[in-house]
Amino acid sequence: MRYLTAGESHGPALTTIIEGLPAGLPLTAEDINTDLARRQKGYGRGRRMQIEKDRAVISAGVRHGFTLGSPVALTVENKDWTHWTKIMGIEPRTEDAEEVKRRVTRPRPGHADLVGGIKYGHRDMRNVLERSSARETTVRVAAGAVAKKLLKELGIEVASHVLEIGGVRAEHTQYRSLEDLREKAEASPVRCYDDEAAQKMMEAIDEAKKKGDSIGGIVEVVATGMPAGVGSYVHYDRKLDAKLAHAIVSINAFKGVEFGLGFEMAHRFGSEVHDEIIWSEAEGYTRKTNRLGGFEGGMTTGMPIVVRGVMKPIPTLYKPLQSVDIETKEPFAASIERSDSCAVPAASVVAEAAVAWELAEAIVGQFYSDRMDVLKQTVDAQREYGRLF
Repeated sequence: MRYLTAGESHGPALTTIIEGLPAGLPLTAEDINTDLARRQKGYGRGRRMQIEKDRAVISAGVRHGFTLGSPVALTVENKDWTHWTKIMGIEPRTEDAEEVKRRVTRPRPGHADLVGGIKYGHRDMRNVLERSSARETTVRVAAGAVAKKLLKELGIEVASHVLEIGGVRAEHTQYRSLEDLREKAEASPVRCYDDEAAQKMMEAIDEAKKKGDSIGGIVEVVATGMPAGVGSYVHYDRKLDAKLAHAIVSINAFKGVEFGLGFEMAHRFGSEVHDEIIWSEAEGYTRKTNRLGGFEGGMTTGMPIVVRGVMKPIPTLYKPLQSVDIETKEPFAASIERSDSCAVPAASVVAEAAVAWELAEAIVGQFYSDRMDVLKQTVDAQREYGRLF
């Protein structure tokens, strides 16, 4: 199973094509639009989210509410395109004064502008920033929503929340169930389970915005219901935790990833890190703890998967850092595009989508997946085999 995305931040639309979905998966546009709306929320978002009302259009691969087994094509229109038709037009045209004025020659520190321009030879770095923009995560969330629908049909649930923003750390994170975590996160402006910490996070965002600055944070994604043995210890490129790490760090502005206790393991003895194995007739093999975050040897253990990602502060600042104009080589304040003072709450939704995709891809890649009904039977059989092994 794979997908490709296409589209620029201020172009006509964003598109994704998903290949490898089993036939017979129930799917409607609303299954996707719910997550697109979640991505647009969050305390600290900028004006762009007031313009866009993201809605997915399914144009291929689904008939009468079910996937056909053929590629699924999704499109999300960019409402802001109407203000950028001249600057971002598709057809060739003669440059005029307005286009020259809007040319980006001052790369922003922390962005792809300069190195992308060097790589592809773009003297107008708008050609870089339009595609490297986090706007692309819109269709990554759309693809993730499709993956979540597949996982849910198999009894696998995925949720996310924010653990930290701007140095403010959530202390009360002992949720009763995944549904409890999901409900509290969805009700919070910063998607934080800890109400007291959430208030302090919003204050930190306000302070950063007042200074013309930005702040980052840590998000956590939890998945339950994965059968044991998904992934592989045999080949490095089939280790599922490695694939999840790749997926998380591939999200715009993410710079770190950990599972379970994560970097805390460096400060503990082995007896305080590894999860003791127990067995019961009702549940089969389980663990007394889940310090390894649901993985051993690159494979799922059947315990909840717990993965965290670190998001750096967004580099587009209203008090811009120094840069160098590529035309004159003179120092200037970096160009400013519309930006958020904090996008961590929205990023948790993107991380949730990225994790869901990798889990779904691993399931489809490991088990028979041409038909949804047979895939369900196969996954259930794997759970039962793991219980009785």
